[in-house]
Amino acid sequence: PIEGYEDAIVVPPINANNFELKQTLINLVQSNQFTGRQDPHNHLRFFNKVTSTFRHPETTYLRNEITNFLQKSNEAFNEAWERFKDLLCQCPHHGFSELHQLDTFYNALTLNDQDALDSAAGGNFLDKIPRECLSIIESKSKVRYSRSRVTDIAAFLKDKLDIRMNQFEKSLNEMKNSFITPTAPLKVVTK
Repeated sequence: PIEGYEDAIVVPPINANNFELKQTLINLVQSNQFTGRQDPHNHLRFFNKVTSTFRHPETTYLRNEITNFLQKSNEAFNEAWERFKDLLCQCPHHGFSELHQLDTFYNALTLNDQDALDSAAGGNFLDKIPRECLSIIESKSKVRYSRSRVTDIAAFLKDKLDIRMNQFEKSLNEMKNSFITPTAPLKVVTK
């Protein structure tokens, strides 16, 4: 299959005697090893895509963002979870274990959300295995989302009701004013 292509494959010279291989890059390469069953060209394209898109300074920045993650004061649980997952997706070669990711996320939450996770876990949330923790987080995230959606709808309906009530009150006052005749001085007629 490589007849006629031997000259197209050129191994670049290595100009350094000592160089460092980053552990995260090694982990990423190991997790996507070529098994011989997939198309080698697609595998190499994917490998080049992965290794070329992440520069070291960005990796360090994103790893720090993940490590220092905190739930914002006005941020709902599901929003914090989505933001945390987005950070993990932006840096798939972060090298953090699933347990470390869950620990980071849990400790970044407000005390109320930590208590809610502990309650859902039936004890200490972090004592559960990672798969159970993820299941609890996803469930809580969906419940929070649906509750906040209901709250948003209720607030919208309340605003609409307030507007209607104000209009109704205004029209009642107009009707009342139309029935009341202004008082004029009366003359008493005597015989």
